[in-house]
Amino acid sequence: MSQILLVDDNAIQAATRKAILTRTGRRVLIAESGSEALRVLAMEEVATQIALIITDHLMPGMNGPEFVRRLRQMIPEMPVVVLSGLPQAEAEYEPYDVVFRMKPLLPDALIRLVNELLDGSVAQTA
Repeated sequence: MSQILLVDDNAIQAATRKAILTRTGRRVLIAESGSEALRVLAMEEVATQIALIITDHLMPGMNGPEFVRRLRQMIPEMPVVVLSGLPQAEAEYEPYDVVFRMKPLLPDALIRLVNELLDGSVAQTA
């Protein structure tokens, strides 16, 4: 079964999103930073199980755009959702073919978005 990798330095938000998605039958891993997520994805046995990445925009150390840039070098076709409370942040992702959504993203909207992406029915926006 495919997994979702959540990348967020806010443990409460990450745990909440994991709980929401787990209740729908999804398997979810959490990485607390872009660097940790890249280490996880470097493990082939784990990376082959990841079907979707959901990342925060603002994180200490490696921010969302830098994480996505490096991710695209490793796994160019990986579906990515970027969540941010800053509308102007969307422009930073234009070269990277991601789905950008504003926070807060209500649980029903998160579930619907994940289901659509994993079924291949949502166009990338940024």
